[in-house]
Amino acid sequence: MAKIESKKPDTADGTSIEPTARWIRVKFGGEIIADSKRAQLLIQYPPAGLPSYYFPPDDVRVPIPNERTVDARGRGRWTLRAGDKVTENAAWSYDDPPPSHAALKGYISFLWGQMDAWYEEDEEVFVHARDPHSRVDVMASSRHVRVALRGTTLAETTRPFLLFETGLPTRYYVMPDAVNFAVLEPSHLKTRCPYKGVASYWSARVGGEVAKNIVWSYQDPIAECPKIRGLLAFFNERADIYVDGELQDRPQTEWSQ
Repeated sequence: MAKIESKKPDTADGTSIEPTARWIRVKFGGEIIADSKRAQLLIQYPPAGLPSYYFPPDDVRVPIPNERTVDARGRGRWTLRAGDKVTENAAWSYDDPPPSHAALKGYISFLWGQMDAWYEEDEEVFVHARDPHSRVDVMASSRHVRVALRGTTLAETTRPFLLFETGLPTRYYVMPDAVNFAVLEPSHLKTRCPYKGVASYWSARVGGEVAKNIVWSYQDPIAECPKIRGLLAFFNERADIYVDGELQDRPQTEWSQ
């Protein structure tokens, strides 16, 4: 999903930098503007930012103009031009980075969401770079899971799949035949997750009130996460989830309302 809960690296300032063995490319204006097998991976989470790649200047193919601005974090920023596309402040580099970012001196990065696409090897990556220290494990279970909202059962099963993701609440995925679709309404919302793929959403109408986008499903997850294909999960933060008869605490995350 597009919103990201903080899953900070175990460092004093919540960031770490490491070389990546992955071949990283960036497309902008229909052109590959960065192409590197020696990029640096900056691992950080809100409020500092999200994981991203930095490129040696020799691996950046688009001309970087001399004119630039300097942002509040001391990064030189440039307007990027390629093909017919122009985006202000879309590229940046540290001339004099803080000690925690010394390895990035002179390296260039790009505003992730303004690029046409980012690739790790030949696979497109969405939202931000994938953190190699984060895991997503999906396990079949025989726990009794019931999801309710204001006393109405939204889903109930003894065949859930539990998704364990580093730093996030356990998510309970259920098969469609376990879901009460009579109270669900399709939503137009779609979000992307670099670890799972593109999610579609439903809202729940219970007692005349609507809980927007409370359930999601990955109809075509990325290859590393096939077990959740077509299953549905409800926000623990906004629904009552009972596991083996015990009501689970509602975690406080960016998805709480």
